[in-house]
Amino acid sequence: MGKVAYSVVLALVFGGLLIVAQEKGIHEPKTFTLDCSGGDCPLLEGAPQTSGMRSGSVKLKPAESVGWHSTAGNEEALVILHGSGLANIEGHSDVPLREKMLVYIPPATRHNVTNNGMQSLEYVWVVAPTHTTNP
Repeated sequence: MGKVAYSVVLALVFGGLLIVAQEKGIHEPKTFTLDCSGGDCPLLEGAPQTSGMRSGSVKLKPAESVGWHSTAGNEEALVILHGSGLANIEGHSDVPLREKMLVYIPPATRHNVTNNGMQSLEYVWVVAPTHTTNP
């Protein structure tokens, strides 16, 4: 078999393995820089990149908030990296946010995050489905 034919066969085999890996939900490790200039910057965007997990990096100026939203069928974790703020969680007491803390928000929970500090509030959010379906 010539070099060109061998290269074509390798490309087809590798491409086929990649498609099979994606269909079977085989995922590769990934790294991301947390360089968000402002607002909500996506990191993980769900399938096919992950099995359903999504995440992003948020940077809020003083007095800014992300707005009320729901976790729906997901659970969410907020990892506070810098600054301070307040997590408003419907049906629960407000949670003061500070650096180096993690906040868990259960499924089907409306919530909002507000920067009530004097400097930027930076955090990472991670959302994951509460259940998976079997293939």
